[in-house]
Amino acid sequence: MQKMFRGVYTVMITPLDPSGAVDLKGLAAFTDWQVKEGIHGLIPLGSTGEFLSLSEEERDSVARTVIETVAGRVPVLIGTGAEDTRESIRLSVKAEAMGADGVMIIPPFYSTPTDDELVHHYKSIASAVAIPIMVYNNPATANVDLTPELVKRIAEIDGCDYIKESTLEVTRVRDIIRLAGDDMTVFGGILGFESFVMGAQGWVAVASNVAPGPMARIFELVANEKKFDEARELYLKWLPVIQAVGGQAYVAGTKSLLTHMGFGAGLPRPPRLPLPPEQDAAMKRLVADFGLTFSV
Repeated sequence: MQKMFRGVYTVMITPLDPSGAVDLKGLAAFTDWQVKEGIHGLIPLGSTGEFLSLSEEERDSVARTVIETVAGRVPVLIGTGAEDTRESIRLSVKAEAMGADGVMIIPPFYSTPTDDELVHHYKSIASAVAIPIMVYNNPATANVDLTPELVKRIAEIDGCDYIKESTLEVTRVRDIIRLAGDDMTVFGGILGFESFVMGAQGWVAVASNVAPGPMARIFELVANEKKFDEARELYLKWLPVIQAVGGQAYVAGTKSLLTHMGFGAGLPRPPRLPLPPEQDAAMKRLVADFGLTFSV
């Protein structure tokens, strides 16, 4: 039976060992820690997971490790975006066979497809798998914008049931809900608290890599308990951490924080570089200020 996706889902880093290889043992420990800390769901092989910098063998091992470690405790969505529709279909079918609960798919990120081509792209993938698709709108990286009007069309496709909306326009959440209704469940991609207030049912978060419990709690306070003032207070408290892993530092910054927390996240793969010493020192101070720790 398919799980309903709701809450804060970590778009996971991919830990690398000192030689630069994917650290599957570390990934398993990190996955287990996320679940024990109260995260609502996990998404490996997104942008934060450096999916375009991994070989197919590495991507398969990452997906399999997370799915097997979670063992059904929370939903796992696998990033299966590709430039070629056929490739995204192949990766999505493989993710389903591995036991993924869903897939997250960014639009083809080079060809600048038209609206009709995007609808065809998602319809083709949805017809090939039985698990739900989370459409991923990130105009800054995909080179196309899934406007609320286009999302309404995509929502009519059976299986395209969720969207990660990664713009700084929180009114997108409002308009998608207004236009698509129950056909599309919205997750914030950048704005968590603000998206919840506008009716989003989840947040695909980077900051929950380092603070899964507090990020999950922000959602629970708004969506489940209707304690908006308490949620806002918690959100503002953790805003320095959320902002620290925003922008271009989302991979290097997250790995820096985790390393200072005691988890061997490793370095990013080029072309990404580690944070400069000054920024890394600022991350170390954040870890101390917020009492962030990693413990198995």
